[in-house]
Amino acid sequence: MAYMLFNNDIMERSNCVDVEDRGYQFGDGIYEVIGVYSGQSMLMDEHLERLERSANEIQLNLPYTMPELKRQLIRLAQLNQLEEGIIYLQVSRGAGPRWHEFPKDTVPAVTVAYTREEKRMTNVEDNGGTAVLTEDIRWLRCDIKSLNLLPNVLAKQKAVEKNAVEAILHRDKIVTEASASNVFIVKNDTIYTHPANNYILNGITRQKVLELCHELELPFHEDTFTIEQLLNADEVFVTATKSDIIPILKIDDHLIGHGKPGDITHYLLKHFRKFINQVENNLDPS
Repeated sequence: MAYMLFNNDIMERSNCVDVEDRGYQFGDGIYEVIGVYSGQSMLMDEHLERLERSANEIQLNLPYTMPELKRQLIRLAQLNQLEEGIIYLQVSRGAGPRWHEFPKDTVPAVTVAYTREEKRMTNVEDNGGTAVLTEDIRWLRCDIKSLNLLPNVLAKQKAVEKNAVEAILHRDKIVTEASASNVFIVKNDTIYTHPANNYILNGITRQKVLELCHELELPFHEDTFTIEQLLNADEVFVTATKSDIIPILKIDDHLIGHGKPGDITHYLLKHFRKFINQVENNLDPS
């Protein structure tokens, strides 16, 4: 039996959605995806802090305190005996008559969470993958982790049709991020990634990688870079929950560097895996 969190109750998993739920009709809601490694959630506090920020940005009143929500999510993962995978969490503005403006305050937000088994992408992390370029057609508040993901879906589909692991997005030839990950380049032993502003989602794995760069004394800059700089980089890699750090060896028909995972990418992946090992052994406070 599989369980899900629905509002304040953990119950047998159900596929029932109210037809007038605003998440279903408007994409009026927010979500998070939390990685689980060997039965331990990773960086859950950081994910919930971002959820709370997203809620504030769209004036959505969360029905939980973050400590309450954290306890429920941990219990959900334990009940589902999740060892390797993700916890998906979504909060919509609730179910009410279909008007564009917010419903009355008496309409409660709807919280849903479930777990899914998902293996690590160790093969592509070790050996690298390819990517495609596509225009970034998303809205201008990408810093909010909202349910409005159709542009991301279209970009990811383009990647899948080209047997690529990701679609890298650009606005006016400035690289922003990818369809479901953040993008980094390495040039002359220095790491670059787009600043955390409204054009990208400040990924939790992205934040951890930058923290590692600081700890390992690797030079890095949160600065914009162009498509030309991307294609001429020594190394390119993307980061995301559960896909961790993936080297990109080719973008469209353009080979990156020597066409194999670079030394700095490999070094960061090695230390990221050390962090995962700490989480698995319950040595990390999150």
